Amino acid sequence: MKKLLYLSLALACTFTFAQDQGDEEEKKDWGTLTGGFESIVQWYNDDTALGKFAEDEHVRSNNYLKLDYNYGNWFAGIQVESYAPMPLLNYSPKLDDSGIAQYYAMYKTRKLEITAGYFYEQFGSGLILRGWENRPLGINNSFRGGRVKYEPSNSLSFTGMYARQRDGFEVSEGEIFGFNSEIDLTNLFKLQSSSLSAGFSYVGRKEDIPQEFQNTGFDEMTNAFSARLDYSGNSFYSGVEYITKSEDAIVNSQRFIENFSEPGSALLVNLGYSQKGLGIDATFRRLENMNFFSEREASGNVFNENIMNYLPGLTKQHDYLLTNIYVYQAQPAISVPDPSLLKYGEIGGQIDIFYNFKKGTPIGGKYGTKIAVNAAYWAGLKGEFNFTDREAEVEYFGFGQKYFSEYSLEVRKKWNRKWQSIFYYVNQYYNQRFITDQRGEVNSNIAVVETTYRINSKRSVRAELQHLWTPDDNKNWAGATLEFNVTPRLSFYLNDIYNYGNDDEDEQIHYYNVGGSYARGATRFAVNYGRQRGGLVCVGGVCRFVPQSTGVTFNITTAF
Repeated sequence: MKKLLYLSLALACTFTFAQDQGDEEEKKDWGTLTGGFESIVQWYNDDTALGKFAEDEHVRSNNYLKLDYNYGNWFAGIQVESYAPMPLLNYSPKLDDSGIAQYYAMYKTRKLEITAGYFYEQFGSGLILRGWENRPLGINNSFRGGRVKYEPSNSLSFTGMYARQRDGFEVSEGEIFGFNSEIDLTNLFKLQSSSLSAGFSYVGRKEDIPQEFQNTGFDEMTNAFSARLDYSGNSFYSGVEYITKSEDAIVNSQRFIENFSEPGSALLVNLGYSQKGLGIDATFRRLENMNFFSEREASGNVFNENIMNYLPGLTKQHDYLLTNIYVYQAQPAISVPDPSLLKYGEIGGQIDIFYNFKKGTPIGGKYGTKIAVNAAYWAGLKGEFNFTDREAEVEYFGFGQKYFSEYSLEVRKKWNRKWQSIFYYVNQYYNQRFITDQRGEVNSNIAVVETTYRINSKRSVRAELQHLWTPDDNKNWAGATLEFNVTPRLSFYLNDIYNYGNDDEDEQIHYYNVGGSYARGATRFAVNYGRQRGGLVCVGGVCRFVPQSTGVTFNITTAF
């Protein structure tokens, strides 16, 4: 299989043939073949500080080859994947093979699109349905089946689909039915300087009910409906989406809870205002029993498998190592492990404010100054809960147990043509008991100073200093990063975070990393050696847990 991957990479290209006929040259188009290849190889070694690597396989790799072919209105493609001899740490054990993982064929015109095979799809914001791929998180929740899209006019769009969801190299047991409509109302209401659109969606999941739960009150078909409305005009924009889900089984830690089923709902509201130098964006969300899996018993799995919808943690997405230790994850599910830990969903939101102090003002200075303020607050739903009878009276807009809060201030300042800096402060509250089912709460403060010096048009040096202080959990951390961009193609870096405040001296560990990358055209090579801190790795508000480890990582990506 490895030979197949590299041979395909070497041979894949975009091609057009031509032949001579008489005095003039006539081109004959055989279509185009494009693709991409990515390989991540890790070698894990024993470490005196972290301990001996406990797994049998020290060398592991994830490899992906994607090929797409287009001829006129016809499209086709495959994705070959190889996880040899084993996938990277804490990827799903179902990824234990090498072969064609996905394939599709599609016919597309201006108004009509028909797809058979594997495809990705999203209805609205994704709260009701989203299939997507994120390789760093080990997510590929594509759908295998059929999809039809039809746009009778510029104001109307319809999508219908039937599929099962990808599950490793197989597909899930649950059947998925979906319909989506998008309606542009701008012309209908004769709006001149604004736009108005509406959307309606349906998603059904059909799965057999286990024999022992036949009389527990829920059906094999779970139905979800979505309605949304979006408006934008002048400097203002807004959107609202409401979802209702029919009664479904409650599953905790991949186990059914006997005689317990509930309906679900979601509400998402987004408001924003922007003009030159100022931007404000506010989001409110309420989730109640809104986890949605193509197989019910997948609920609570740590590999993000069989997730049918998209429920990211709506907080600021941080760029620094220490600001990503205590990361909020959305809490959409009903979870009732014991009377002291009852969760029926979440309620909260965040607000972002951006402001640019103009050049020449006292704060703006010669080059201007940019500030960004973020505030986020999340809590459980408030209600009266009866653990014994599995009953609850939930207040729709009531805020219950506090889960998470965060307040941050970022200042970006350019001092001269070569120097610029970022000053960043974050205050966090993190309820470990209700977010990760660990004991305790964490109150932390984080400060970051980053500066970049541009040596010339090609070379630059960037440095970071970070500090996290808290009296809770593992106590204080310090961190630093040094990055040298030799050319736009070649760069090196060194970073380290140090848990110097840990009460256990054996856990006062340096998590250091050194590496570099080289890019040429659409190809990028990267290598890294160091320690991985155990915990959550998050992309776009979705996370996966990784254990601590030490080793070398090689990465190559290319497109052709």
